[in-house]
Amino acid sequence: MREKLFDSEAKVMDIVWEHSPISAKEVSVIAADSIGWNKNTTYTVLKKLEAKGYIRREDPGFICTPLVTRDQAQKAAITSLVEKLFGGSRKALFSALIDDETLTEAEIEELRRRIENR
Repeated sequence: MREKLFDSEAKVMDIVWEHSPISAKEVSVIAADSIGWNKNTTYTVLKKLEAKGYIRREDPGFICTPLVTRDQAQKAAITSLVEKLFGGSRKALFSALIDDETLTEAEIEELRRRIENR
């Protein structure tokens, strides 16, 4: 399993996933507009993501491509959360989510269908 994504890294990964392949410069422009970061901050986060194995940067133009899908990152984060806060029990996580959430009948029915089709 890869190292966990910090919030800043997840924000940059969202940009890379949405626009891939994308140059580091383009990532920094989008991050400046959407997050308010300067170029150096964005480049530092990109370097960390590259070191962690989440992206690959290639010349010319430092083109960034994801090495991990959004789905893979989400599953890793959920696994970490389940282990850390729910003692490894997905049932406990699921129970916490549905006990603390007002669900519509349509949402409940969709969850039933997903469970039955597993």
